[in-house]
Amino acid sequence: MRIVLASNNANKLVELRSLLGGLALELVAQAELGIAEADEPHLTFVENALAKARHAAAAAGAAALADDSGLVVPALGGAPGVASALYAAAPPAAGEREARRRAQDAANNALLLERLRGCAERGAYFVSTLVALRHAADPEPLVATARWPGEILAAARGSGGFGYDPLLFIPALGATVAELAPEAKNRHSHRAQAAARLRALLAEVWRL
Repeated sequence: MRIVLASNNANKLVELRSLLGGLALELVAQAELGIAEADEPHLTFVENALAKARHAAAAAGAAALADDSGLVVPALGGAPGVASALYAAAPPAAGEREARRRAQDAANNALLLERLRGCAERGAYFVSTLVALRHAADPEPLVATARWPGEILAAARGSGGFGYDPLLFIPALGATVAELAPEAKNRHSHRAQAAARLRALLAEVWRL
């Protein structure tokens, strides 16, 4: 079964292909089909994931999968939350898409550290909500969500991953997300946990 991933994030595509490997599906990035990213105007992860999945499914005329994820910091009232990817105003950046994304990540991390300066409560967690649709008008979307708790460090550590990975320290693993090997991240992450729940739903409901 061919499923369009409603994202142009190359890192997310690699992660989800690995996490959903072994199922009878082919995950194709929407960019490969010339589909633009959808608007994300909603206040919750699940609403934004559903909007992205419906947009991609309608444009491709096929099944679609969307992930809306981000970092939640209770001390900041839940921010960055659904605005995680565009939390800060990044400096103008020329060049290819991943270079611009790295510049945005750096700006986001800098703003987060600024807003937590002097704050003793640094608990935080990553959230991932996955939504799968058989078609744009599917009345029964599959929804799987998970959290990955940790704490925000005062400075970045590690060179792996993307986004806020260098700042979120996972006490149970003794490392930031950016310090984990990809295999370890794919065993423990919020997206890994959500993908495991989605795999079960895909097998049970879609018979994949």
